[in-house]
Amino acid sequence: MRRAARAVAATLALAGALLAAAPAQARDDRPGQFDYYVLSMSWSPEYCAGRGGNDPLQCAAGRQLGFVLHGLWPQFERGYPSSCGRVKMPARLRDQYEGIYASPKLLHHEWNKHGTCSGLAPQDYLALSAKLKDGLKIPAAFARPQQPVRLTPGQFEAEFHKANPWLAKDAVLPVCGAGGRFLREARVCYAKDGKSRSCSSEAIAYSQKSCGQSTFLMKNVK
Repeated sequence: MRRAARAVAATLALAGALLAAAPAQARDDRPGQFDYYVLSMSWSPEYCAGRGGNDPLQCAAGRQLGFVLHGLWPQFERGYPSSCGRVKMPARLRDQYEGIYASPKLLHHEWNKHGTCSGLAPQDYLALSAKLKDGLKIPAAFARPQQPVRLTPGQFEAEFHKANPWLAKDAVLPVCGAGGRFLREARVCYAKDGKSRSCSSEAIAYSQKSCGQSTFLMKNVK
């Protein structure tokens, strides 16, 4: 009996080891197969403080940019799809929509990595990106602050809700860098039909982890 029990235990242990070593299930990176959108708005002063030399157009002296469109990202409730197809961006659309980004070079990257997962044609994806970006009102205190602004995550979200009363609860989240010291971007969540919705629990947890200090600083616009 003991020998049989040991044999069963060994078999179960081996099965567990094989399962642990097995690769994770592949993501469903098919166009249109996702749960919701995140509109990512970078805080340009923080971006340019670290990468200004790599993006001289966005970070040129005198542009005085605040929140700028990073991209519109299809998301799962956990994780996200990526690079879902090979449909190319027509040149005429590049010329028509490149102005919605602070740096036109983002257009190709965002379409190839995120837009191809939307299930939309290039023009429809860019039109939706522009619509959601333009429909989000930036709070007056965050438009072009000439002095740094210190905030709690709750104050940050409250200012966006005051400027955009239609936002759902937990629909806008701060994302921080430098160990939670500085605001890096705002992420705003939308349903697939473009209406406001709460961000996923995973997105909320990521925001809380990235902005792990009691307050963070929005660098001033230069």
